[in-house]
Order: sequence, then C-alpha cells, then structure tokens
Amino acid sequence: MRVRDVMTPDPACCTPESTAAEAATLMRDNDCGSIPVVQDRSSLRVVGTVTDRDLALRVLAEGKGPETTIRQVMTEGPTTALPEDEVEVVREVMIAQQVRRVPVVNEDGRLVGIVAQADIALEDGAASDREVGRIIEAISDPRPDLEE
Repeated sequence: MRVRDVMTPDPACCTPESTAAEAATLMRDNDCGSIPVVQDRSSLRVVGTVTDRDLALRVLAEGKGPETTIRQVMTEGPTTALPEDEVEVVREVMIAQQVRRVPVVNEDGRLVGIVAQADIALEDGAASDREVGRIIEAISDPRPDLEE
C-alpha cells in the first residue's frame, strides 16, 4: 500500500510568520492537532510542523501570547514522505521520530498531504492490529534524552 492511499490530501498549513492564535484556529477548524509549516503559500515547501502540544508548552506554559509567531515555537525540518512511498516508510518514521503525523510532499518538495497514525490504523491493509500497536507503543515510549 502506498502513502497516497492513506494520506489526507491538501492539509491545512501555516507559515513561520503565522501566529499561535492562527495555528490554533486552523487546528480547531480542521479538527487536527498538527499543522505543517510551509515556507510560503506559493511554494508550499515544508519547513516545520507545529502541534497543539507546541502551543501548550512553548506558548501558554511560557507565558507567551497569541501573537507569538510560529517560527518561535515550531519544530524545524520534519521528516517527510512521498506519495509513492510504501506505508511501511511512514510507519518506521513515526516509530523512529516518535511522531504521530508525517507531512507528504511531491518530488518538488511541495506539501500535498499528511499521514496521521489514525490514517494507518483505520485503513484496511495499511497495517495489522499488531503493527498499529507497535507504532502506538513506540511513539508513546518516553525517552529520557527527549524530556525537557
């Protein structure tokens, strides 16, 4: 099975100049917890990601306001996948990087989709129940070197 078979096409995205409030609104309106960050709206080149957790820990918990730019709180340089990749590639990225979502880009590096852990779990043939359990366990496993 290919990534294109399970990805959500044309996901909501923001730019590094977007605000925390704008990103939170996108998450609410699109019922998602992660937004790809693109260099600009014309190139759609992925430069980072911002999650609901980033907004909670890097904005709210640090006493920053809703006008905080995404550049200040995003995670830069996320690992991406291509639509033609096997779903196994995304599963291994999720496990190795401990992420629940992977942006999908075309051969020009332009954002074309996103794959969430739930997409793999819900798509028949994308992963066995055992494999989904392995992904969830690996993503949820706390790593001492990643704790703040």
